[in-house]
Amino acid sequence: METSSRSIAPLFKPFSLKNLTLPNRIVMAPMTRAKSPGGVPGPDVAAYYRRRAEGGVGLLVTEGTFVGHIAAGFDPNIPRFYRDDALAGWKRVVEEVHAAGGHIMPQLWHVGVAHGQHEKSVEGAPPMSPSGLSKPGQPDGVAMTQADIDAAVKGFGDSAEAAVELGFDGVELHGAHGYLIDQFFWEGTNQRTDGYGGSIQARTRFGVEIVQEVRRRIGPDFPLILRIAQWKLQDYAARLAQTPHELEQFLKPLVDAGVDIFHCSQRRFWEPEFPDSTLNFAGWTKKLTGKPTITVGSVTLSEEFMTTFQSDEPASVTGIDDLLDRLEREEFDLVAIGRALLSNPDWPRQVQNGGLAGLKAFRKEELAQLT
Repeated sequence: METSSRSIAPLFKPFSLKNLTLPNRIVMAPMTRAKSPGGVPGPDVAAYYRRRAEGGVGLLVTEGTFVGHIAAGFDPNIPRFYRDDALAGWKRVVEEVHAAGGHIMPQLWHVGVAHGQHEKSVEGAPPMSPSGLSKPGQPDGVAMTQADIDAAVKGFGDSAEAAVELGFDGVELHGAHGYLIDQFFWEGTNQRTDGYGGSIQARTRFGVEIVQEVRRRIGPDFPLILRIAQWKLQDYAARLAQTPHELEQFLKPLVDAGVDIFHCSQRRFWEPEFPDSTLNFAGWTKKLTGKPTITVGSVTLSEEFMTTFQSDEPASVTGIDDLLDRLEREEFDLVAIGRALLSNPDWPRQVQNGGLAGLKAFRKEELAQLT
Protein backbone atom coordinates (compact mmCIF):
# COMPACT_ATOMS: atom_id res chain seq x y z
CA MET A 1 0.00 0.00 0.00
CA GLU A 2 1.17 3.49 -0.84
CA THR A 3 1.18 5.78 2.19
CA SER A 4 1.07 9.54 2.58
CA SER A 5 4.42 11.25 3.09
CA ARG A 6 3.04 14.62 4.08
CA SER A 7 0.64 16.42 6.39
CA ILE A 8 -3.04 15.59 6.09
CA ALA A 9 -3.97 18.98 7.55
CA PRO A 10 -5.59 20.27 4.30
CA LEU A 11 -8.34 17.64 4.67
CA PHE A 12 -9.19 18.80 8.16
CA LYS A 13 -9.54 22.54 7.71
CA PRO A 14 -13.04 23.88 8.44
CA PHE A 15 -15.19 25.03 5.52
CA SER A 16 -17.96 27.62 5.67
CA LEU A 17 -20.59 28.73 3.17
CA LYS A 18 -23.74 30.67 3.97
CA ASN A 19 -25.38 28.95 6.97
CA LEU A 20 -23.17 25.87 6.67
CA THR A 21 -19.96 25.36 8.68
CA LEU A 22 -18.20 22.01 8.30
CA PRO A 23 -15.39 20.77 10.58
CA ASN A 24 -13.41 19.36 7.66
CA ARG A 25 -13.33 18.98 3.86
CA ILE A 26 -14.62 15.39 3.74
CA VAL A 27 -17.95 14.63 2.08
CA MET A 28 -19.78 11.32 1.86
CA ALA A 29 -20.56 10.80 -1.82
CA PRO A 30 -24.11 9.77 -2.73
CA MET A 31 -24.35 6.02 -3.29
CA THR A 32 -27.50 4.17 -4.31
CA ARG A 33 -28.26 1.51 -1.70
CA ALA A 34 -31.85 0.41 -2.59
CA LYS A 35 -32.44 -0.54 1.05
CA SER A 36 -35.70 1.38 1.63
CA PRO A 37 -38.66 -0.96 0.96
CA GLY A 38 -41.61 0.92 -0.43
CA GLY A 39 -39.39 3.97 -0.81
CA VAL A 40 -39.35 4.62 2.96
CA PRO A 41 -35.96 4.87 4.74
CA GLY A 42 -36.10 2.89 7.96
CA PRO A 43 -34.12 2.92 11.21
CA ASP A 44 -31.35 0.91 9.55
CA VAL A 45 -30.87 3.67 6.98
CA ALA A 46 -30.72 6.26 9.77
CA ALA A 47 -28.13 4.16 11.61
CA TYR A 48 -26.08 3.78 8.42
CA TYR A 49 -25.78 7.55 7.98
CA ARG A 50 -25.25 8.20 11.69
CA ARG A 51 -22.31 5.77 11.66
CA ARG A 52 -20.53 7.91 9.04
CA ALA A 53 -21.26 11.10 11.01
CA GLU A 54 -19.79 9.46 14.11
CA GLY A 55 -16.79 8.49 11.97
CA GLY A 56 -16.00 12.15 11.36
CA VAL A 57 -17.44 12.87 7.90
CA GLY A 58 -17.95 16.63 7.60
CA LEU A 59 -20.92 16.49 5.23
CA LEU A 60 -23.06 13.52 4.24
CA VAL A 61 -24.86 13.60 0.90
CA THR A 62 -27.53 10.92 0.86
CA GLU A 63 -28.11 8.35 -1.82
CA GLY A 64 -30.26 9.61 -4.68
CA THR A 65 -33.88 10.12 -3.57
CA PHE A 66 -36.78 10.31 -6.02
CA VAL A 67 -38.46 13.72 -6.23
CA GLY A 68 -42.22 14.10 -6.34
CA HIS A 69 -42.85 13.52 -10.04
CA ILE A 70 -44.80 10.64 -11.56
CA ALA A 71 -41.84 9.37 -13.61
CA ALA A 72 -38.96 10.16 -11.24
CA GLY A 73 -37.92 6.60 -10.43
CA PHE A 74 -38.52 2.92 -10.99
CA ASP A 75 -37.01 0.90 -8.14
CA PRO A 76 -39.45 0.62 -5.18
CA ASN A 77 -36.52 0.03 -2.82
CA ILE A 78 -34.87 3.36 -3.57
CA PRO A 79 -36.09 6.04 -1.14
CA ARG A 80 -38.57 8.72 -2.10
CA PHE A 81 -38.44 12.34 -1.00
CA TYR A 82 -42.16 12.94 -1.06
CA ARG A 83 -45.23 11.78 0.89
CA ASP A 84 -45.48 11.69 4.66
CA ASP A 85 -44.24 8.13 5.16
CA ALA A 86 -40.91 8.67 3.40
CA LEU A 87 -40.43 12.16 4.81
CA ALA A 88 -40.94 10.82 8.34
CA GLY A 89 -38.16 8.34 7.63
CA TRP A 90 -35.88 11.11 6.43
CA LYS A 91 -36.71 13.14 9.54
CA ARG A 92 -35.32 10.28 11.61
CA VAL A 93 -32.17 10.24 9.48
CA VAL A 94 -31.61 13.97 10.03
CA GLU A 95 -32.14 13.63 13.78
CA GLU A 96 -29.67 10.75 14.05
CA VAL A 97 -26.98 12.52 12.02
CA HIS A 98 -27.38 15.78 13.92
CA ALA A 99 -27.29 13.92 17.24
CA ALA A 100 -23.89 12.60 16.18
CA GLY A 101 -22.70 16.13 15.37
CA GLY A 102 -22.89 15.67 11.60
CA HIS A 103 -24.30 17.61 8.65
CA ILE A 104 -26.45 16.09 5.91
CA MET A 105 -28.09 16.98 2.61
CA PRO A 106 -30.43 14.88 0.47
CA GLN A 107 -29.58 14.27 -3.16
CA LEU A 108 -32.73 14.97 -5.18
CA TRP A 109 -33.00 12.74 -8.24
CA HIS A 110 -35.07 12.09 -11.35
CA VAL A 111 -33.73 9.19 -13.40
CA GLY A 112 -35.42 9.95 -16.72
CA VAL A 113 -34.75 6.92 -18.99
CA ALA A 114 -31.04 6.58 -18.26
CA HIS A 115 -31.09 2.82 -18.12
CA GLY A 116 -34.03 2.08 -20.39
CA GLN A 117 -35.00 -1.16 -18.67
CA HIS A 118 -38.35 -0.25 -17.10
CA GLU A 119 -41.83 0.10 -18.52
CA LYS A 120 -43.48 1.93 -15.64
CA SER A 121 -42.27 4.12 -12.78
CA VAL A 122 -43.15 3.44 -9.16
CA GLU A 123 -46.11 5.78 -9.76
CA GLY A 124 -47.18 3.93 -12.92
CA ALA A 125 -45.94 6.45 -15.48
CA PRO A 126 -43.86 5.69 -18.59
CA PRO A 127 -40.19 6.74 -18.66
CA MET A 128 -39.72 10.35 -19.74
CA SER A 129 -36.79 12.20 -21.26
CA PRO A 130 -36.11 15.29 -23.36
CA SER A 131 -36.52 13.51 -26.70
CA GLY A 132 -37.67 9.98 -25.96
CA LEU A 133 -34.10 8.64 -26.12
CA SER A 134 -32.17 6.70 -23.49
CA LYS A 135 -28.94 7.24 -25.42
CA PRO A 136 -28.07 8.52 -28.90
CA GLY A 137 -30.11 6.67 -31.51
CA GLN A 138 -31.98 4.50 -28.97
CA PRO A 139 -35.66 5.39 -28.58
CA ASP A 140 -37.16 4.74 -25.17
CA GLY A 141 -40.05 6.19 -23.23
CA VAL A 142 -41.75 9.41 -24.20
CA ALA A 143 -40.52 12.91 -24.99
CA MET A 144 -41.55 15.38 -22.30
CA THR A 145 -44.22 17.95 -23.02
CA GLN A 146 -44.11 21.41 -21.51
CA ALA A 147 -46.58 20.21 -18.89
CA ASP A 148 -44.28 17.28 -18.05
CA ILE A 149 -41.32 19.66 -17.72
CA ASP A 150 -43.26 22.04 -15.50
CA ALA A 151 -44.39 19.16 -13.27
CA ALA A 152 -40.83 17.86 -12.92
CA VAL A 153 -39.55 21.32 -12.00
CA LYS A 154 -42.29 21.58 -9.39
CA GLY A 155 -41.39 18.13 -8.06
CA PHE A 156 -37.81 19.22 -7.43
CA GLY A 157 -39.07 22.37 -5.74
CA ASP A 158 -41.50 20.48 -3.51
CA SER A 159 -38.81 18.06 -2.37
CA ALA A 160 -36.29 20.85 -1.75
CA GLU A 161 -38.82 22.72 0.37
CA ALA A 162 -39.41 19.52 2.35
CA ALA A 163 -35.67 19.29 2.99
CA VAL A 164 -35.75 22.71 4.65
CA GLU A 165 -38.76 21.76 6.76
CA LEU A 166 -37.12 18.50 7.88
CA GLY A 167 -33.99 20.28 9.11
CA PHE A 168 -31.47 19.22 6.47
CA ASP A 169 -28.37 21.38 6.04
CA GLY A 170 -28.76 22.00 2.30
CA VAL A 171 -29.75 20.12 -0.86
CA GLU A 172 -27.94 18.53 -3.77
CA LEU A 173 -29.49 18.16 -7.22
CA HIS A 174 -28.37 15.17 -9.30
CA GLY A 175 -27.48 16.67 -12.67
CA ALA A 176 -24.95 14.03 -13.73
CA HIS A 177 -24.38 10.54 -15.16
CA GLY A 178 -27.03 10.56 -17.87
CA TYR A 179 -30.08 10.96 -15.63
CA LEU A 180 -32.90 13.39 -16.45
CA ILE A 181 -31.25 16.78 -15.85
CA ASP A 182 -28.12 15.54 -17.58
CA GLN A 183 -30.20 14.15 -20.46
CA PHE A 184 -31.25 17.74 -21.15
CA PHE A 185 -27.62 18.88 -20.86
CA TRP A 186 -26.31 16.21 -23.25
CA GLU A 187 -26.75 16.74 -26.98
CA GLY A 188 -26.83 12.97 -27.46
CA THR A 189 -30.18 12.69 -25.67
CA ASN A 190 -31.52 16.21 -26.18
CA GLN A 191 -32.66 16.64 -29.77
CA ARG A 192 -35.35 19.19 -28.97
CA THR A 193 -36.03 22.09 -31.30
CA ASP A 194 -37.80 24.27 -28.74
CA GLY A 195 -36.17 26.51 -26.11
CA TYR A 196 -34.80 23.49 -24.21
CA GLY A 197 -32.56 22.26 -27.04
CA GLY A 198 -29.88 23.46 -29.39
CA SER A 199 -26.75 25.21 -28.10
CA ILE A 200 -24.97 24.15 -24.95
CA GLN A 201 -26.44 27.18 -23.17
CA ALA A 202 -29.97 26.36 -24.36
CA ARG A 203 -29.64 22.79 -23.14
CA THR A 204 -29.07 24.09 -19.60
CA ARG A 205 -32.55 25.66 -19.53
CA PHE A 206 -34.26 22.72 -17.80
CA GLY A 207 -31.53 22.58 -15.15
CA VAL A 208 -31.65 26.35 -14.76
CA GLU A 209 -35.41 26.30 -14.20
CA ILE A 210 -34.98 23.61 -11.54
CA VAL A 211 -32.23 25.55 -9.77
CA GLN A 212 -34.32 28.73 -9.88
CA GLU A 213 -37.39 26.98 -8.48
CA VAL A 214 -35.38 25.24 -5.77
CA ARG A 215 -33.70 28.51 -4.82
CA ARG A 216 -37.10 30.22 -4.62
CA ARG A 217 -38.32 27.49 -2.27
CA ILE A 218 -35.29 27.23 0.00
CA GLY A 219 -34.35 30.90 0.28
CA PRO A 220 -31.02 32.66 -0.27
CA ASP A 221 -29.05 31.20 2.66
CA PHE A 222 -29.72 27.47 2.28
CA PRO A 223 -26.80 25.84 0.43
CA LEU A 224 -27.53 24.36 -3.00
CA ILE A 225 -25.16 21.85 -4.62
CA LEU A 226 -25.42 20.67 -8.23
CA ARG A 227 -23.72 17.42 -9.18
CA ILE A 228 -22.38 17.44 -12.74
CA ALA A 229 -20.25 15.14 -14.88
CA GLN A 230 -18.93 14.83 -18.39
CA TRP A 231 -19.26 11.00 -18.52
CA LYS A 232 -22.57 9.14 -18.68
CA LEU A 233 -23.57 5.66 -17.60
CA GLN A 234 -24.67 5.23 -21.22
CA ASP A 235 -21.26 6.34 -22.55
CA TYR A 236 -18.15 6.79 -20.42
CA ALA A 237 -16.46 8.74 -23.23
CA ALA A 238 -19.27 11.29 -23.61
CA ARG A 239 -18.45 14.94 -22.99
CA LEU A 240 -20.66 17.96 -22.56
CA ALA A 241 -17.75 20.32 -23.15
CA GLN A 242 -14.73 19.68 -25.35
CA THR A 243 -12.91 22.86 -24.28
CA PRO A 244 -12.71 25.16 -21.25
CA HIS A 245 -14.67 27.76 -23.25
CA GLU A 246 -17.54 25.32 -23.81
CA LEU A 247 -17.46 24.34 -20.14
CA GLU A 248 -17.72 28.00 -19.17
CA GLN A 249 -20.72 28.44 -21.48
CA PHE A 250 -22.37 25.46 -19.80
CA LEU A 251 -21.66 26.57 -16.23
CA LYS A 252 -22.50 30.27 -16.37
CA PRO A 253 -26.30 29.94 -16.64
CA LEU A 254 -26.30 27.54 -13.71
CA VAL A 255 -24.22 29.91 -11.58
CA ASP A 256 -26.56 32.76 -12.46
CA ALA A 257 -29.54 30.60 -11.49
CA GLY A 258 -28.23 30.11 -7.95
CA VAL A 259 -25.87 27.12 -7.62
CA ASP A 260 -23.58 27.52 -4.59
CA ILE A 261 -21.30 24.48 -5.01
CA PHE A 262 -20.57 22.21 -7.96
CA HIS A 263 -20.03 18.52 -7.19
CA CYS A 264 -17.80 17.47 -10.08
CA SER A 265 -17.92 13.75 -10.73
CA GLN A 266 -14.97 11.96 -12.29
CA ARG A 267 -14.23 8.26 -12.32
CA ARG A 268 -10.62 9.07 -11.34
CA PHE A 269 -10.12 12.43 -9.66
CA TRP A 270 -6.46 12.72 -10.67
CA GLU A 271 -7.07 12.78 -14.41
CA PRO A 272 -6.74 16.19 -16.15
CA GLU A 273 -9.95 17.43 -17.73
CA PHE A 274 -8.40 19.18 -20.73
CA PRO A 275 -4.99 18.99 -22.45
CA ASP A 276 -2.12 21.27 -21.40
CA SER A 277 -3.29 21.55 -17.79
CA THR A 278 -3.18 19.32 -14.72
CA LEU A 279 -6.51 20.71 -13.46
CA ASN A 280 -9.18 18.07 -12.98
CA PHE A 281 -12.91 18.62 -13.59
CA ALA A 282 -13.48 20.23 -10.19
CA GLY A 283 -10.39 22.40 -10.69
CA TRP A 284 -11.56 23.75 -14.03
CA THR A 285 -15.08 24.32 -12.73
CA LYS A 286 -13.79 26.37 -9.81
CA LYS A 287 -11.41 28.32 -12.05
CA LEU A 288 -14.18 29.19 -14.51
CA THR A 289 -16.93 30.02 -12.02
CA GLY A 290 -15.22 31.09 -8.80
CA LYS A 291 -17.63 28.79 -6.97
CA PRO A 292 -16.54 26.17 -4.43
CA THR A 293 -16.28 22.67 -5.85
CA ILE A 294 -16.26 19.07 -4.63
CA THR A 295 -13.96 16.56 -6.29
CA VAL A 296 -14.73 12.85 -6.33
CA GLY A 297 -13.46 9.72 -8.02
CA SER A 298 -11.64 6.70 -6.57
CA VAL A 299 -10.10 8.55 -3.61
CA THR A 300 -7.74 6.12 -1.76
CA LEU A 301 -8.75 3.31 -4.13
CA SER A 302 -6.70 1.69 -6.87
CA GLU A 303 -9.63 1.00 -9.22
CA GLU A 304 -12.52 3.11 -10.47
CA PHE A 305 -15.97 1.96 -9.46
CA MET A 306 -17.13 -0.01 -12.51
CA THR A 307 -13.91 -2.03 -12.53
CA THR A 308 -14.39 -3.09 -8.92
CA PHE A 309 -18.02 -4.04 -9.55
CA GLN A 310 -16.87 -6.45 -12.25
CA SER A 311 -14.00 -7.99 -10.31
CA ASP A 312 -13.78 -10.43 -7.44
CA GLU A 313 -10.56 -8.75 -6.35
CA PRO A 314 -10.74 -5.87 -3.86
CA ALA A 315 -9.70 -2.36 -4.76
CA SER A 316 -6.52 -1.81 -2.79
CA VAL A 317 -5.84 1.29 -0.71
CA THR A 318 -3.70 4.00 -2.30
CA GLY A 319 -2.04 7.17 -1.05
CA ILE A 320 -3.42 10.70 -1.09
CA ASP A 321 -0.39 12.93 -1.62
CA ASP A 322 -1.67 14.18 -4.96
CA LEU A 323 -5.10 14.86 -3.45
CA LEU A 324 -3.56 16.80 -0.57
CA ASP A 325 -1.38 18.81 -2.95
CA ARG A 326 -4.39 19.80 -5.05
CA LEU A 327 -6.45 20.64 -1.98
CA GLU A 328 -3.66 22.78 -0.53
CA ARG A 329 -3.40 24.65 -3.86
CA GLU A 330 -7.15 25.27 -3.54
CA GLU A 331 -7.80 23.58 -6.87
CA PHE A 332 -11.06 22.47 -5.24
CA ASP A 333 -12.59 22.88 -1.79
CA LEU A 334 -14.10 19.57 -0.70
CA VAL A 335 -13.38 15.88 -1.30
CA ALA A 336 -16.14 13.28 -1.66
CA ILE A 337 -15.43 9.71 -0.57
CA GLY A 338 -17.65 6.91 -1.83
CA ARG A 339 -16.77 3.22 -1.73
CA ALA A 340 -13.99 3.71 0.81
CA LEU A 341 -16.66 4.87 3.30
CA LEU A 342 -18.58 1.63 2.82
CA SER A 343 -15.51 -0.32 3.90
CA ASN A 344 -14.44 2.26 6.50
CA PRO A 345 -17.33 4.18 8.11
CA ASP A 346 -14.75 6.01 10.25
CA TRP A 347 -12.48 6.86 7.29
CA PRO A 348 -11.88 10.44 8.52
CA ARG A 349 -11.03 9.37 12.07
CA GLN A 350 -8.68 6.67 10.81
CA VAL A 351 -6.90 8.96 8.38
CA GLN A 352 -6.58 11.72 10.97
CA ASN A 353 -5.34 9.48 13.77
CA GLY A 354 -3.31 6.81 12.02
CA GLY A 355 -2.92 7.66 8.36
CA LEU A 356 -3.90 5.15 5.72
CA ALA A 357 -2.39 2.05 7.25
CA GLY A 358 -5.57 0.90 8.97
CA LEU A 359 -7.95 1.37 6.04
CA LYS A 360 -9.67 -1.71 4.66
CA ALA A 361 -9.77 -2.45 0.94
CA PHE A 362 -13.17 -2.13 -0.74
CA ARG A 363 -14.90 -5.33 -1.85
CA LYS A 364 -17.93 -5.35 -4.13
CA GLU A 365 -19.84 -7.53 -1.63
CA GLU A 366 -20.17 -4.45 0.55
CA LEU A 367 -22.58 -2.95 -1.97
CA ALA A 368 -25.18 -5.46 -0.82
CA GLN A 369 -24.76 -4.52 2.84
CA LEU A 370 -26.08 -1.59 4.84
CA THR A 371 -23.64 -1.36 7.73
